[in-house]
Amino acid sequence: YCLNGPTATYNSPSPLDRNIHTYGGYSTHIVVKEDFVLKVSEKLPLNAVAPLLCAGITTYSPLRRWNVKKGDKVAVVGLGGLGHMAVKLASSMGAEVTMLSRSPEKEKDANELGAAHFELTTSDENMKKMAGSFNLIINTVSAQHDYNQYLNLLKTDGV
Repeated sequence: YCLNGPTATYNSPSPLDRNIHTYGGYSTHIVVKEDFVLKVSEKLPLNAVAPLLCAGITTYSPLRRWNVKKGDKVAVVGLGGLGHMAVKLASSMGAEVTMLSRSPEKEKDANELGAAHFELTTSDENMKKMAGSFNLIINTVSAQHDYNQYLNLLKTDGV
């Protein structure tokens, strides 16, 4: 959303002075416009809040952008840090969440996080059965993979 391009959080030239670089988590201080700052209450444990500021916003943003709501069918591909947050957020928005994974041992965690269904993507039968099922698919897998296999799982006008 930055009209003049992004400023990366680490080793990126400052848009105000190209001779100054950002240092991310190694910074001793930072000056920003208050519009871009979020105050975290001192009453909240930072270890519980931190995931919301990274994996949380990364997965919340597309769910909010595409107006996920009660009755929508959302598939989450991959149950790592981002996948955990996507399942929790989509289910809290009222969506019927299906966890798509290659790892059967992740089913218990997916269900505990709020997934209503768990499907193995290694099964051609499962993939055919789910064709045209989802309003939205959020892919949280960072490893190299063929995401085209998921496109047929979307309903018409799905994203």
